Amino acid sequence: QWREELPNFKRVMDDGVWGKLESCIPAITVPAWSSMMSSKDPGTLGFYGFRNRGDYSYEKHTLANANSVKTDRVWDVLSRAGKKVITVGVPQTYPPKPVNGIQVGCFLSPSTKNPDRPYTYPASVMKEIEAIVGEYLVDVSDFRTEDKEDLLRQIYAMTEKRFKLVKKWIVEKDWDFFMFVEMGTDRIHHGLWKYHDPTHRKYEINPRLNDSIHDYYRYIDNEIGQILDLLDDDTTVFIVSDHGVKKMDGGVCVNEWLIREGYLTLQTQPPTLTAIERCAIDWSRTKVWGDGGYYGRIFLNVEGREPQGIVKPGEVEALRDELTAKLEALIDHDGVNIGTKVYKPQEIYKEVHGVPPDLIVYFGNLYWRSVGTVGHGSIYTFENDTGPDDCNHAQFGMVIKHDPEAHQGSGGRELAGLQLMDLAPSILEQFGVPVPADMQGKVF
Repeated sequence: QWREELPNFKRVMDDGVWGKLESCIPAITVPAWSSMMSSKDPGTLGFYGFRNRGDYSYEKHTLANANSVKTDRVWDVLSRAGKKVITVGVPQTYPPKPVNGIQVGCFLSPSTKNPDRPYTYPASVMKEIEAIVGEYLVDVSDFRTEDKEDLLRQIYAMTEKRFKLVKKWIVEKDWDFFMFVEMGTDRIHHGLWKYHDPTHRKYEINPRLNDSIHDYYRYIDNEIGQILDLLDDDTTVFIVSDHGVKKMDGGVCVNEWLIREGYLTLQTQPPTLTAIERCAIDWSRTKVWGDGGYYGRIFLNVEGREPQGIVKPGEVEALRDELTAKLEALIDHDGVNIGTKVYKPQEIYKEVHGVPPDLIVYFGNLYWRSVGTVGHGSIYTFENDTGPDDCNHAQFGMVIKHDPEAHQGSGGRELAGLQLMDLAPSILEQFGVPVPADMQGKVF
């Protein structure tokens, strides 16, 4: 859409290869970046979002940080091959791990000021970063806010500091592989999409905000141009997103729907909006419950698996099929089928580890989010129970690759069929480093 207005994106597309990049399922920051950099699907990795069931009890949940990643990612393979690596802000790199180089933690880093819990490897890099940019920002304070102008200020402040650091290190550090993830694009989409997209249900005309996403992309493009000018002509450049973005039409209250359909029974109805884990659930009469988020997670209460399970193991597949048919038939408040897609983990992953959902649900094919709280009085909502959020993730993101030794001609060459897991083997191929046999992607 803005290719001609983004001369530096255009610069790497021209004479390069580019195309849509299909994310993993679910198309969520965690697990997507680790799936990309390990070339393994979320089932093989064993986590399905930021927050996961820790076991088959009803209470234990875990946060998927770097400690959850039990496999090599690109920088681990390259480090062992003697290559010097630098990663800055890549999701699931906190707590940072030893590499042959530098690792700066991601937005999950709780603090940039605590020497006892360093967000960098080596820890000494913390002081170096502070000397370069002052207080380093791993994220904005809250992207789900009504104060949009303050959010914009935070995004620009964060982005400016991070690019300043990256540009300095590109010139001054010794590296073979350098990876930097800028979270500002994600935060500005979630915070300001309704001002950008006239088809959004909540579209608002606001002259100070309607061009905010466009203007930020122009700013990012300029920063990318400055980076390109610092690189020699023996450096391959990838520009990649872990998922796409689309407007959010609303939310499906998954547990309200399960209650209505007779799968979930509460002992008492909560007086106000209440998270499902805080509700008094009658497990003796509950077959299914769900979790909210950008996609829905459905869990069955299985006998012999959950503490008070009532679904016979032999009935699991029939119940999953029944739920799939009903969910895919879901209509909106106007009676129109919203196009929900439902996936069984065992059918989409090479392996299934951890505690997977029994079903993964893309409400409205990601035009609707999953809302897990109870107390809405409806199965539809147009307010987000975790704060204002204008967009959802889309299954397809983008990738551009520019190799100065592989000329593609004017305008570059568009590729089709690219998968998120293709990035890791494609990067290793550039170095002539053997691609591990357990990587699931292909070189493009």
